[in-house]
Amino acid sequence: MKRATYYYHVKEREDKYAETKQKIRTVFEKHKERYGYRRVCLSLRATGIVINKKAVARLMQEMGLYAKKRRIRYHSYKGEVGKVAPNILNRDFKAAAPNQKWTTDITQIDIKGRKCYLSTILDMWNGEIISYTISYSPDLQLVLRMMKKAMKNKQLDGLIMHSDQGWHYQHGMYQTLLKDHHIIQSMSRKGNCLDNSMMENFFGLMKTELLYANNFKDITQFKTELRRYIKYYNSDRIKLRLKMSPVQYRTHYLNKVS
Repeated sequence: MKRATYYYHVKEREDKYAETKQKIRTVFEKHKERYGYRRVCLSLRATGIVINKKAVARLMQEMGLYAKKRRIRYHSYKGEVGKVAPNILNRDFKAAAPNQKWTTDITQIDIKGRKCYLSTILDMWNGEIISYTISYSPDLQLVLRMMKKAMKNKQLDGLIMHSDQGWHYQHGMYQTLLKDHHIIQSMSRKGNCLDNSMMENFFGLMKTELLYANNFKDITQFKTELRRYIKYYNSDRIKLRLKMSPVQYRTHYLNKVS
């Protein structure tokens, strides 16, 4: 092959993907480097671009675009300090409708030498964050305030509320609150993080995509950005199993059943 012909084909191949690469970069930067090739591919397809996920992976690798990696989490287990509930959920994370299965947990946030604690509830049906509270102390009120916000104006009879065996969830006041609203309590087996993997997955994502990706000057700034992140997570961030965001999935479901 002639030298000129070779470089013509090289240029042609590069030009073929130039526009696609720019769109990949736009999606990647829009989501603040939080998307890997699968979510980038789904975003492109949503705009009408027909492309294989392997092609997206190859192009992102060529461009040096890699999603942020995760780190470890905080544990709140302090032994049996109250009543431990059975593992009703038993890793059956699937739900047929909203408000059938919720999961909750607490994670520790460290910023500039200060610690705060985030308590969150997630609906297993669509992965949506239902309620959260944040405090400088991992006390019982952190969990009770979150629960009361989540239960407001909702009919939750028969809901399964799953957690680990943290002392908050063994406490009598927490368990009474669940019983008063006819909520069934479920707990993971001791030391088995896979039993509550959906909640751990959210904390891992939040820390990777928000906490570790930014240099917060204080916890007040973090709280502001956390509020924005949870709104983004619920409304805009694509979940691979849903192929859309949690709020988009809920809207689609409600339109079908109405």
